[in-house]
Amino acid sequence: MELRFTDAERAFREEVRAFLAAECPEATRRHMIAGKSPTKQMVVEWQRKLNAKGWATPEWPVEHGGPGWTPAQKYIFREELQMWPAPQPLAFNVNMCGPVIIEFGTEAQKKRFLPRMANLDDWWCQGFSEPGAGSDLAGLKCRAVREGDHYVVNGQKTWTTLAQHADWIFLLVRTDPNAKKQEGISFLLVDMRSPGITVRPIITIEGGHEVNEVFFDDVRVPVENLVGEENKGWDCAKFLLGNERFGQARVGASRERIRRLKTIARETLDGGRPLIEDPEFRRQITEMEVELKALEMTVMRVIANETKRAGTGKPDPATSVLKIKGTEIQQGVAELLMKAAGPYAWVDGDPDAEGSNEWDVAPDWAFGLAGVYFNWRKQSIYGGSNEIQRNIMAKAFLGL
Repeated sequence: MELRFTDAERAFREEVRAFLAAECPEATRRHMIAGKSPTKQMVVEWQRKLNAKGWATPEWPVEHGGPGWTPAQKYIFREELQMWPAPQPLAFNVNMCGPVIIEFGTEAQKKRFLPRMANLDDWWCQGFSEPGAGSDLAGLKCRAVREGDHYVVNGQKTWTTLAQHADWIFLLVRTDPNAKKQEGISFLLVDMRSPGITVRPIITIEGGHEVNEVFFDDVRVPVENLVGEENKGWDCAKFLLGNERFGQARVGASRERIRRLKTIARETLDGGRPLIEDPEFRRQITEMEVELKALEMTVMRVIANETKRAGTGKPDPATSVLKIKGTEIQQGVAELLMKAAGPYAWVDGDPDAEGSNEWDVAPDWAFGLAGVYFNWRKQSIYGGSNEIQRNIMAKAFLGL
């Protein structure tokens, strides 16, 4: 079954493709095709190009710099970036904290933070998870005590993605320790250069530095950096997580990976024959494509319902479906790529570096596949674990 778009939407897709071909640096594209995460410089340079075009903040209203796209145009734009591939606008800025400020922030906060978020003048990170409070986010213990015109923050956050790059962090803190778990939480904007903040790297299983621990020792935060009402930060968190889960479907990224997988399977020999001719491997690829088409249809249903839910301030519970299936498909494709690569999946490093002898025998496409596979195990955990998403769905759809 093919999804049908209007003539105007197909023309918009061609416009996006033309922009990508003309403006996305080829070195950035090659870097991402190889399965590597874009560097900070790549993300900043690309987002500023998008911002100059007026395309950096697709989800924002026009009055705050958004392009005024329809839900279908937003979907097309996101899909084309993933299939090229090109870096996405930094999610912490444009899909997470920015929409929260638009929904719950003061006019002064919107004026101060939003333009710099859009142009990536400030790199933001997310201070939600804590030791013992990841999937059970409401169990957080990081404290903020008001002293005059400031909150004094003490505690720890963990698994803080790209905190080593960040200028600011949006932070969930407990401001009323006597309230129920979901109550007594507030949403603060904190300058990462504030005295008392320490960032320590967490080196992940494939050897990468993507996540961090962040410690707060008597960090003073101006009260004007409180978003929404004190003790009502859970409303901000739920709103933010709904936006985050929608983006985790990543239909375009999975489509590009499956396309790459098919090319590899045609060129890779197994027992003297192309791997694509192996019936079991073909079945696995086909199964993944069918699941991806079903996910795409679900994404379109969520998009169709977007207008009806506008102004409710509540995430569509169907975003939990997108989060579960989207991350499962991405993990499944990574596993198939590992199977296609065999022992070459363990080759890492720079194939163009002088003295890289292992690259004399390993094909370029196998670069770092084991690292990608292990790194992507996290996808079913972050943004609210898939187990938590199933609980949300059971409550929303079955009344359990």
